[in-house]
Amino acid sequence: MMTWGIMAAKSVGCCTRIVCSTDDYEIATVALNCGIEVDRRPAVLATDSAAVADVAREFLKRQFVLPEILILVQPTSPFLQPEHLSRLVERMIAHPECNSGQTITEVGHNFHAWNQRIYETGEVHFKFAKERKTAYNKQSKPKLFTFGNLVAVRPRALIEGFDFFAEPSVGVEIKWPYNLDVDGPTDLHIAELLLQAGIVG
Repeated sequence: MMTWGIMAAKSVGCCTRIVCSTDDYEIATVALNCGIEVDRRPAVLATDSAAVADVAREFLKRQFVLPEILILVQPTSPFLQPEHLSRLVERMIAHPECNSGQTITEVGHNFHAWNQRIYETGEVHFKFAKERKTAYNKQSKPKLFTFGNLVAVRPRALIEGFDFFAEPSVGVEIKWPYNLDVDGPTDLHIAELLLQAGIVG
């Protein structure tokens, strides 16, 4: 899954430096075989609870020259496309006032916030019952979006203590299944099926 994002980043001219942050030997080997840099992550930031913003912030503080934009390419987003990268960078350059940028995907009707339920002691209740009464069908609900597959930030915002989604943040809409996040065996199986069916590639 790592190589997909690496190849996407290498294929666009806007990524002048590609760095893999890791403390893992196998991951470092894959990165080096793909022809990119490896930055050995400090032990204190090599834990499951470490925030990715802290990892990036520590890395930036060791650099002599800061990039204009720092892009986070996650191996759990295997369907990242080169045009997602280039469109996001173009959008951030066009909006120098923004602190970050992100790809986004429209939330499907069944997963809309106003359709979400709370399930406690065997009973089900709408979480946003008041809002749902004003817009109970698909057409009347406001469009909502969720994270797509890519986020970028201005390094100064990270160094000042903000995270990758520092506002104001510009967006670039992408479609399913390019937003697929592989977070477990089922997600991996779905990704393999999408590839086999030629839906992505």
